[in-house]
This record gives sequence, C-alpha cells and structure tokens, in this order.
Amino acid sequence: MSAKDIEPKILEKINNWLMQPIDEDDKQWILENLNSNPRELEEAFYQDLEFGTGGLRGIIGIGSNRMNKYTVSIATQGLANYILQNANKPFKVVIAYDSRNMSKEFANISAEVLSSNNIEVYLFSELRPTPILSFAVRYLQATAGIVITASHNPKQYNGYKVYWSDGGQLVPPHDKGVINEVKKVGEYSNVKKNYNASLIHTINDEIDTAYLNQLNKLQFLSEIVPKSQKIVYTPLHGTGITLVPKALHSWGFDKLYLVEEQSIPDGNFPTTKSPNPEEKAAMELAIKKAKQTDADLILATDPDADRVGTGIKMPNNDYKLLNGNQIAALLTYYNLEMRKNRNSLSSNAFIVKTIVTTELMREIADDYNVKTYDVLTGFKYIAELIRLKEGKETFICGGEESYGFLSADWVRDKDAIMTSCQIAELQEYAAMHGKTLIDILQMLYEKYGYYLEDQKSISMTGIEGMENMKKLMDNYRNNPPEMINNIPVVKILDYQSSKIKNLKTNSIESIDLPKSNVLQFILEDNTKITIRPSGTEPKIKYYFAIVKKNINNDSFEQMWARLLSDMEELKTFAEV
Repeated sequence: MSAKDIEPKILEKINNWLMQPIDEDDKQWILENLNSNPRELEEAFYQDLEFGTGGLRGIIGIGSNRMNKYTVSIATQGLANYILQNANKPFKVVIAYDSRNMSKEFANISAEVLSSNNIEVYLFSELRPTPILSFAVRYLQATAGIVITASHNPKQYNGYKVYWSDGGQLVPPHDKGVINEVKKVGEYSNVKKNYNASLIHTINDEIDTAYLNQLNKLQFLSEIVPKSQKIVYTPLHGTGITLVPKALHSWGFDKLYLVEEQSIPDGNFPTTKSPNPEEKAAMELAIKKAKQTDADLILATDPDADRVGTGIKMPNNDYKLLNGNQIAALLTYYNLEMRKNRNSLSSNAFIVKTIVTTELMREIADDYNVKTYDVLTGFKYIAELIRLKEGKETFICGGEESYGFLSADWVRDKDAIMTSCQIAELQEYAAMHGKTLIDILQMLYEKYGYYLEDQKSISMTGIEGMENMKKLMDNYRNNPPEMINNIPVVKILDYQSSKIKNLKTNSIESIDLPKSNVLQFILEDNTKITIRPSGTEPKIKYYFAIVKKNINNDSFEQMWARLLSDMEELKTFAEV
C-alpha cells in the first residue's frame, strides 16, 4: 500500500492538515508516513473524533482521529462558540486533568483557547479526580467544565469530557450543540490563538477543602472513631492519590496502607497492563499488599478516580473481588437501610441505574418503597435525571455496572472518593455485626434472588471494525434469535427504534428513553442479554444477566456454582 492507495476523501483531509498552521515536526511526520506507512495515516485521518458516552476520546497522536493539540483546540473553540451563543454571562469554565500523558498540556491548551475567546478559566494547578471537576463547576457556579482524561483506557489513549453548569456531562441539547459548533470550526486555522493570561485563574486546594467538608456530612458512623478496619488502597498511578487517602482519614480510617509502587501518578501505568479496577490483573499488587498487612478491605480507583474496585478478605485469608453490580447493590442497600433506621428516607426518594446494571438494585429499592429509574448507559444520564427531578423528588443513589456509583446530588458524576468512603464504612458496619460484605451480599441474594451479571467485549478496531460492528448490529435487528440456549426469547427491546416487541402477545410498546444503538433480549426465565457498541472504545459489548430463586434451600455454594455454569454457557452467544 502507498499514498496513491489512500481513499481520496482521506487524502484530501491529510492534505488539508498539511496546509494548516501546525508545527513543522508534525507536518514532517505526516509527509514521511505518506509513503512509508500510509495505513497508519488512514487510521489517523479516516474520521474526526466524536463525542460518545464518554466525550472526546482517542489514541494520542497526529491526525483528525487522534487526540492532539489541534483536535483539542478545535473542540475547545467549538465549546467556546457554543458558550458565547447559548449561555448567560459571566462565562466561566473550570478545567481539570488526570495523570495521563499529555493531560496537563491539553488542559493548558484548552485554557488558552477559552481565554482567547474572552472566557474566564479556573484551572487546577495539579491533577485532580473527575468528580472534583463536577463539584467545582457547581461550587464556582461556572458555565461549563472540562476534564482531560481517558478514564481506564490503555496508556495510548487520552480524552476530553465536557460538563455543563449543573455539573453533569453534556446531554441533549448541549451535546449536539457543541458537536455542531466543533464541526463548524472544522480546522485548526479557525481556532483563536491570542490567549489572555489574565483570564486564567489557578485553583489550589480550596475546592478540595469544600468537597471534603461536604463529604463528611454523608457519614452514618461518624460517632465511631477511629474505625477498626484495615484498608489497602491503590490509585493505579492516577488522581485518586490526591484525595482518597485524605477522605478515608477524615472518616476515621487510620489503618490505611498504600500500594506505594502505584501511588506515583504516571501516564505510562508501569506496574499494570491496564489501569482498570474491573480487571483482576490491575488488582494484583493491591492483593499482595493486603496479604502482607492482613487487610480487611482493598480499594482501587481508576486513573481519574470516578470508579472504584473492591476486594474483601475471605475466611481462607484470600481476597474476593466484587464486581460493579455487587458494589452497586451493596451500597444501595446500605444507603436505604441507614436512612430508614434514622427516619430520613423520604416518601419521594428514588434511585437510578443504567439499563445494563443489575436488577437487584430495583428489588432492594422496591422493598424500601423507593422508586427506581432506568437510564441509558453512561453516568451522564444519571446526572441528567437528578437535574430533572431536583426539587420534586429526593435522590438517594445511582449506579452502573462498570464500577461507578454516586450517593449525593452535589456531585453529578460517578465518584470513587465518595464511594471508597462508603464502602469502607459499610465494611465497618458489617464488622460491628460480626459480618463481612460477602455475608451481606449473601443475605441480599437469599432475600431478593441470586443475581449474576457478566459481560464480554469483542474488539473491532479501525475502519473495518466500525463496518463489522454495524453489520453485526444490523443482523441482530433484522434476524433476532428466537431461542438462546434453548430458552425462548419473549421480548426484544430496541432502543434505536424506541420499541419493545412482546413475542408472546405479538404486541409493541414504547421505550421512553433517548434513542441509542442498543438491543436487549429478554428470555422466558428472565435472563437478559444486552448488546451495544462501546461509546468510548472500538469494541462491541455484550452484557449478560441471570437471576435464580433458591427454591430448594440449596447452599450458597451450590447456587453460585449453578449460576456460574449457566453464565459460561450463556456467554457463548457472544462468539462471533
């Protein structure tokens, strides 16, 4: 393959970049790769980065499909234009960034572009967790916020998430409005570059102090100081190190052991293949530290500290890792139970979960006469619902299967600092009653049903991958399965057409949620399979959910073994 084999549209885009006022080194890189590696150029230029469930996210490098100073500048100019046209004065934007490669540079570039548009900027002086950005937007009564992060993606990625004045990520109409403005900017030559340093203000620790003061009000066991539980914590080379230890200490957890090797912020994540607390490999050093210190609890936050993984000490002195659905179910129970015990559970209380998150959350909430709302995948939709219900109903908590949780409405994104403190406090509460989190989880299963969820992701990278994902989703829509694992499919939920087809009654119902490229198959035994292309990575995701009632008084081990066996069989559906 050579330059002449590159698609004309892509080649036109490449040539346009060469005519832009980009750095000479970057022009040289493009020219060198035109003939030596045209395939890489095609991947770098075949499309523009777009906002998905996680905003702008991509591999760091040169090209319209990459995260670089030019795409970040164009996005920021588009955001500035949207703010100037649609927001009220004074125009203020808060910017935070994580430990990833180029994060600080992208934050500074964003600040310069905004100041060039006469918009005031409040820029954190050092890396900070994503939930602190959400809090800061509300605290400073800002117009919008930006956080430079790619969350738990591999080290070659970075990203750019935009928040609106409510502290939540962009949702309609603002998301489409910003995207349209970014498209209008089009190219780097249209970005304003006469930045005004006097409009850029540095945030030091004043926001941290205000946040921690608010966080301390969430304690249910504040009278018990110090706490007895021993905790191992790892920030996985990310931003959690700036606030999670402080927060845990302020809640009385003084027996805190850091995984020192992972406590240094580093965008190369040298001690782990992937800084994702969902993956057991990322937890290995924390488990090793826990065994050395005989810890009761392991907590691990992802690089931007909006998600947290949890490990519990078992009777055999090994450690059991909980998944995101289990964490969400436990914290839903804890928040509702403690509020009920304090007579502070209002009659208009509600919880929120995404459509791929465990139904156990709903079962628990129903038992406390608390309403459950479902939203699309992405915590921004939970934040949107909190805003829509503000002043009418009382938000208790919200969660998603991908290890994100929130228990207060003064942050409008998943918050691993808050969640770490609540998990630690629930562990303390369990210990006071001679139990562990596993014991409480088993109690919930016995009472409400044994729920097991799992997922499988299939990578589909590049141009070919995008086409294959489309073909796969089209095939499921046009040729839906009638049986899965010899169990009849009774309902098909298509969130793109907003329709539920009941195969038993041959009737159609409506889905009252925004359109999204998601399909769900509900089986006769209440098994649920959800399929969707990822909004942040080049992969298609399958979510599997099984529920069984213990009608024969089997042991926990017997029930769990049956669930695991059924799940392995069910996951073969995703083999493509």
